[in-house]
Amino acid sequence: MILITGHEGFIGKRFYNHCLNSKIPVRGFEWRDTLNLDDIKTVIHLGGISSTTETNVDKIMTQNYDFSVFLLEECIRRDINFQYSSSASVYGKNSTFMEISPVDPRTPYAWSKYMFERYAQRKKEKITIQGFRYFNVWAETGEEKKGNQASPYHKFTQEAKNTGTITLFENSEECKRDFIHVDEIINYHLKFLDVKESGVWNLGTGKPKSFLDVANEVSSKYPCTYKYIAMPENLIGSYQYYTCADMRKTEQTLRNISLS
Repeated sequence: MILITGHEGFIGKRFYNHCLNSKIPVRGFEWRDTLNLDDIKTVIHLGGISSTTETNVDKIMTQNYDFSVFLLEECIRRDINFQYSSSASVYGKNSTFMEISPVDPRTPYAWSKYMFERYAQRKKEKITIQGFRYFNVWAETGEEKKGNQASPYHKFTQEAKNTGTITLFENSEECKRDFIHVDEIINYHLKFLDVKESGVWNLGTGKPKSFLDVANEVSSKYPCTYKYIAMPENLIGSYQYYTCADMRKTEQTLRNISLS
């Protein structure tokens, strides 16, 4: 049986429902719940604070780092394999995105993800401990609760449908991100259940799109106009203007499984 933490969140809920529909034994867990690891073979840890702009450092450290450490140690004690979500935000403003590239976390959220990566990677255990650096995850539906943290796909679609106008940052054609659909994230997690190796892997497409590209995709379905605004000051120092997952390690790992 799989335990999915954060199963009421955007990715977790989609993952949890996928398991139910696919007859994969699954149990959900939220921050307020009592932890039950009985009969669990693998924990997929997606829970925590997902807001990249959260400024309450103590809150982030408690939920994203302290609880993750506790959960991993419980899995080690019980011989339960462990997968966890990390983030491409650990790369910061770097221009290379290999798992061995230098990191440049610029927000409390990014630091919490990188610090737990370091903790997990230093563990030499017989269970598998697998971290995944998510790039920009999106879906047609399910991001309603994310507010300003929702993907451009979701925000632009809602704006186009409800107001007829998409709001873009100035020079949006120069801001390119690696957008990966949530269902691809789920498929990668499930494939890695067969990988008997610990480490960290990128999860993206390796094909960045500009925010203007995304707006054009949305406007082709929902005709609308564009409105341009300046970048908010609170984002200027940490904003990633370019991300592109280097997927070579991920693809090689999965090729090795298919050949074994």
